[in-house]
Amino acid sequence: MAKVISAVEAAAVESVESPKMVSIKHTRVMKNPNGNDVTVLDWEETKDVDTAISDCESMKANLEAQLAECEAELVDYIAIRDAE
Repeated sequence: MAKVISAVEAAAVESVESPKMVSIKHTRVMKNPNGNDVTVLDWEETKDVDTAISDCESMKANLEAQLAECEAELVDYIAIRDAE
């Protein structure tokens, strides 16, 4: 899944916190009947840029925590593989 992010004029959507808005298009790649890759729009959302930044920072923290867990598991697996 991919995202296409672009700026949106604030006049189109009113926001109290930030006059700058972003449009986020959530897309994915599928195969058409001919076997060619095509990009399909799953859904689109519009939010103020400050909320988008906050959401992205939250997702980054979550991913960093998952990465730390994965690295710890990897150490355990390698230790078991290398143990004799």
